Amino acid sequence: MSVDRYGVMGYPISHSRSPVIHRLFAIQTGQELQYELLQVSPEKLEPAVRQFQRTGGKGLNITVPHKGEVTRLVDHLSERASTAGAVNTLTFKAGEILGDNTDGFGLLRDLAVNLELALEGSNILILGAGGATRGIIGPLLEMQPASLRIANRTLGKAQALADHFSRSGPVTACRFNVIPVTENYDLIINATSAGLSGEAPPYPAAAVSRQTVCYDLSYGLKPTPFSIWAREQGAAQSLMGWGMLVEQAAESFRIWRGVRPDTAQVLKQMTISA
Repeated sequence: MSVDRYGVMGYPISHSRSPVIHRLFAIQTGQELQYELLQVSPEKLEPAVRQFQRTGGKGLNITVPHKGEVTRLVDHLSERASTAGAVNTLTFKAGEILGDNTDGFGLLRDLAVNLELALEGSNILILGAGGATRGIIGPLLEMQPASLRIANRTLGKAQALADHFSRSGPVTACRFNVIPVTENYDLIINATSAGLSGEAPPYPAAAVSRQTVCYDLSYGLKPTPFSIWAREQGAAQSLMGWGMLVEQAAESFRIWRGVRPDTAQVLKQMTISA
């Protein structure tokens, strides 16, 4: 009997922890499956997805830089993928491709359940206006914050996102160098890759107070530049995105297998191994 095949497609992909996470989920839930790392360059994305589908693959996680582009290949988009304008989970069923986005769900579950942060009535600042930000705004607004501000190097992209989501809640936009700091931010989320390649990151020191939780969507074996910076500014907590990574993977696993793994146990193993 053949084992159900899954995988993650990205470029580059060697750093991905998804195979380890899904292997732990499978052991924990008694599921038989195979999960592969698939390095696919942008021009080969469509043939690679079609081939995986044609050869009996059951589902794929999609990561950088393909999350926006892969939406073109999907027959049915979930509401949250449609809102995000990006897909990170493909399911192959009855000859069709179903697209979903579990990133926002994963972040929210880490913030609200694992970290027990009260987001209702909070002031949230998101740094960066790319695809990662687009995927998390909708779920964050559902928690009814008092304000959500998107800061970016250029105003255009941030303003476009603010306009798109303004019907769902109080969203504003600004440039990095003019972030209003008259109010305290309860949560600052770094959705940029700034600092990872050595350039001076545009983090606004005046926005951090002793009540601020700083959360980097990036994660690494060592603290990220943003998490080091947040600690230096005296933030209440400085966190990396391990919890979001595990939680979004658990939601993908639930979509594919119909069972939700216990994430606490896996998150502990991942952060210990980190």
